[in-house]
Amino acid sequence: MNTTPRVIISSDWSECLSPNGPFDPIAFRFPEHKGPLKAIFREYTGNAITLTAAVERIRKLMPAPLTAEAMDAYLDAEFAMYTGAREFITKARDMGALFVINTTGSQGYFQRALAKKLLPEVDVIAANPFIAYPLTAGGPRFHLTVTEIADKPKNTQAVLTETGISPHRVMVMGDSGGDGPHFLWGAEQGCYLVGAMTKMSLSKYCQSHKITLNKRFGISYEPGQQRDIHEEMKYDYQELLSVIKELESR
Repeated sequence: MNTTPRVIISSDWSECLSPNGPFDPIAFRFPEHKGPLKAIFREYTGNAITLTAAVERIRKLMPAPLTAEAMDAYLDAEFAMYTGAREFITKARDMGALFVINTTGSQGYFQRALAKKLLPEVDVIAANPFIAYPLTAGGPRFHLTVTEIADKPKNTQAVLTETGISPHRVMVMGDSGGDGPHFLWGAEQGCYLVGAMTKMSLSKYCQSHKITLNKRFGISYEPGQQRDIHEEMKYDYQELLSVIKELESR
């Protein structure tokens, strides 16, 4: 960033800023495993299994590694962000926010998306190293990783410590129970908590841990309600820019 940041935004990516899931590139390359991959994703985001266990099960499913060429093919066909999410990231940074993508998605996905200039510029990407490619000169660096969902709050704390920003000026954003530990940490620190396209797994986690969300953005799913990406796309993430000014006044 060109200026000293005044606010930190630490956000999940899959089904939060992007409608796509973290294992979609694998399902795209190996469509015969689409069903099991979706089931594994729902298990760990629902806190039924650890992320490490999920990754190990996925490794056993994959008949071959996911090459950079295969990742590029997926990105060319399927890369997407929610309405206004790109502008939200860009304008937030222009307003003095330090933007962190803090996700269980793979490093390789972001490496290739950045190389293909599909992503807006962000300050930090913390992602899972289970799919990663050799780093090129001048390419992105991933100093923080997410190998378990409990790493998300550790990553945000690391950025907070480095910048010296008050936790009251930190926005934590997520969509599912996999973001639960991040929200629990955020609630304890006094961060501003945003549920985006909030799944029942996150609502249940927050209820069981007595966590109050500061804001719900987009759809808040009810028990048994099927995910509706078309409806999700009707919400403009630029509406969240008003939160940055609220955080600055804290």
